[in-house]
Amino acid sequence: MISRYLKLAIVIIIAGTIAAYVLLVIIPKQSYNTAKAIGKDFSEAFQFTPEVKVRNTIVLQKQTAILELATLSQNFQHRYNWKNAWMGSTKQIEISGSFEAKCGFDLQKKFSIVLENNKAIVYLPSPKILSLEPKADLTFKDENGYWNWVNENDRTTAVNAFISDARNFAAQAAFIQDTKKVTEEKLRDLLKSHVDEVDFVYDEAISLPVQ
Repeated sequence: MISRYLKLAIVIIIAGTIAAYVLLVIIPKQSYNTAKAIGKDFSEAFQFTPEVKVRNTIVLQKQTAILELATLSQNFQHRYNWKNAWMGSTKQIEISGSFEAKCGFDLQKKFSIVLENNKAIVYLPSPKILSLEPKADLTFKDENGYWNWVNENDRTTAVNAFISDARNFAAQAAFIQDTKKVTEEKLRDLLKSHVDEVDFVYDEAISLPVQ
């Protein structure tokens, strides 16, 4: 008859084997399946697949046919006053109009997801202004100097300065933080069926305005 201690040892060995199988086979398999499902969901929602890792193992490589991902479109009004002085006579052009700013991410930079147990850590670049388009509602108010009058070349110079000033304004406005908020909401919604917790880590390099 098998002794009581031998039975206990057999039970412990069997339990350890099952635990090891769950830890080393079932859990990684579930994580890999989760990683692949996340990649599929990203591809359908954003037309790109981020790099997805499980325990430092790359399950999916980053794949994208686009270079930038726009997640927020923001319209805003802008006003600019261009001036030119010559021999004590100043002319100026006041320009006002609206722009559409598209904010998002440079996909040539790091964008990856690391799965740790039931948690996803999303690494992504800092958002930035991807494009800035003036709308067809520009208005001009010219003011001539006594002998320094506004001409067509001045109009061109003033419009270029107006657009450049609008870029600088957009880069410092609340659009960037709004982009983070909108993106995090979208990603949490996309990932909620796969994990219980989502953290975000940004590459906080300075995002310069588009030229």
